[in-house]
Amino acid sequence: MKTYSAKPSEVQKKWVVIDADGVVLGRLASIVSMRLRGKHLTTYTPHIDCGDNVIIINAEKVKLTGRKLADKVFHWYTGYPGGIKGRTMGQLLGGRYPERVIVKAVERMITRGPLGRAQMKNLRVYAGAEHPHAAQQPEVVDLAAMNPKNKRSV
Repeated sequence: MKTYSAKPSEVQKKWVVIDADGVVLGRLASIVSMRLRGKHLTTYTPHIDCGDNVIIINAEKVKLTGRKLADKVFHWYTGYPGGIKGRTMGQLLGGRYPERVIVKAVERMITRGPLGRAQMKNLRVYAGAEHPHAAQQPEVVDLAAMNPKNKRSV
């Protein structure tokens, strides 16, 4: 039996919408990255973009476990002496672009390179409950119901 290798012309991309309301960030990011790469399919081919188009809504309502909201700090350096700055995860989620938290979490789970960048273009994240992709008739994936640990109550 020969090993199956998908060709770009054979790939059927689906549209999937995921509600991030109350879902744990790391669990959400791992499932979304798996869907973007296409690893949930039997026709998965490592060098082909065979993943789905993923829409995430309610990004501002994503949850974190433990004290990460206050303790997890992202640092960057401005280039000037004494120019190290940082923001906590709580500041990022409560800020102007809360969807970037999910985008960066998924981006860090995708392979780096041209294929990974192409797969990240299939991810669309929205802070609220509305999205402009109704015409694609996305399939709803209930992440919270997959595993009791995926949903955070408090």
